[in-house]
Amino acid sequence: MKTLAAILVEQRRPLEIAELEIPALRHGQVLVEIAATRICGSQIGEIQGSKGPDKYLPHLLGHEAGGIVRETGPEVRHVKVGDRVVIHWRPGRGIEAGGSTYLRADGSKVNAGNITTFQQFSVVSENRLTPVPADLNFELCALLADTLTTGFGVITHDAKVRIGESVVVIGCGGIGLGAVLGAHLAGAYPVIAVDLHDHKLAKARAYGATHTINSSSTNFRTAVQTLLNGPAEVVIDGTGLPAVIEQAFALTAPTGRCVIFGVMAHDQKISLNTLPLHFGKILTGSHGGGSQPADDIPRLVRMLRAGRFDPSGFITDRLPLANVNDAIARLRSGEIIHAMIHFPLFSS
Repeated sequence: MKTLAAILVEQRRPLEIAELEIPALRHGQVLVEIAATRICGSQIGEIQGSKGPDKYLPHLLGHEAGGIVRETGPEVRHVKVGDRVVIHWRPGRGIEAGGSTYLRADGSKVNAGNITTFQQFSVVSENRLTPVPADLNFELCALLADTLTTGFGVITHDAKVRIGESVVVIGCGGIGLGAVLGAHLAGAYPVIAVDLHDHKLAKARAYGATHTINSSSTNFRTAVQTLLNGPAEVVIDGTGLPAVIEQAFALTAPTGRCVIFGVMAHDQKISLNTLPLHFGKILTGSHGGGSQPADDIPRLVRMLRAGRFDPSGFITDRLPLANVNDAIARLRSGEIIHAMIHFPLFSS
């Protein structure tokens, strides 16, 4: 069986679209037909080499999607053929099966980890799949895989936001927008969104930001301190930029929490006075918001079905796999907030 896929062949180069032979399923692996997958800043980081040289090239990409289980390997127990699933990068229930090797027509190998989603059919580790109701929209499945679970987790698990606390979210792209919505649902006030782009700030206002600051023309630290008459209790950075992280830490109250979910390039550094850390200020990184997919996704599905929030407006662009490189370029420029790749479902 074959699948069309986007392949990272070389860092800082466009992805290559090619047809690959799908490997046979091993213990704990599941074949999933992908219906919709989101392009995330993490993939841009992989392409750009933010974490350094990539020893797994060539390899497949993508870690958040919605799809349908088409086949299960030995010992798989938590999903079955026909299940609609959220395909997520954080481990959930089931077997950690490890990666796979796909083959090109010429017999050369293409690597894949426990989960890859920039392809029509994917071999996925069982513990990267959580079943959801059969009528749940595939785009919502993809948002539940990372945008919402990570964005909400940053608020509830990492920052531990309490009702009425002031929250500043710097960078209102995919997960940043999820953090804004999470802060709103958690009862934070005010919720201040900071970004370089007015269209992202408009989207943040639609999802719970009470105030917005365009940092391309305004010093956001001064603006926030003026608005709050002092520092903020919680400051969240999604940019991964050293100068912004330093300002975010400085903006955080003496006993506040500064959470970083944006990943800084491997060769960059920040300069901080650590004295405030000894007296109650917290600086921490986030790893997927500490989300537990098997527990968090069903809870969020209940809220979605009850109409407590509707994140469908997060998505600004929909495209086929053939346009993935154009979408990545537009994401990098800030033009796109959420880009969703769609595949036609071949199986009923």
